[in-house]
Amino acid sequence: MGLAPSVTAWLFGRRFALPAELLRAYPELGEARWRRGGLPPRIGGAFLRRRSVAGIALWRTVFLGADVRLDAELLLHELGHVRQFVGSRAFPFHYVLESLRHGYAHNRYERDAQAFAESRLHAARNPSTDV
Repeated sequence: MGLAPSVTAWLFGRRFALPAELLRAYPELGEARWRRGGLPPRIGGAFLRRRSVAGIALWRTVFLGADVRLDAELLLHELGHVRQFVGSRAFPFHYVLESLRHGYAHNRYERDAQAFAESRLHAARNPSTDV
């Protein structure tokens, strides 16, 4: 017997599809699965002494806060974390250690995910004219 839909949504959020225009602009966003709400953003928020975080990646799934606006920078940042998860089985362990040593804001994995997002946004705004 499965969990009631409301309990499932409370725990795991609700699956949703990104708008077509975002996927056209940033097709790599299709690498992740996307969910809204659920327990992961609230747990992440608790670690940062907040009600929730805007987004949190767990392996190939990104959980966005229930009321978070779909913003390309945030989505690309979280995709950066998805790629970190895929790149190393030990990533969650390394992420926690890095956060304990240097704090969330100075965590190299956070900086790398933000650099990826900024790089991709810059490339989309300034397409190469090379042929």
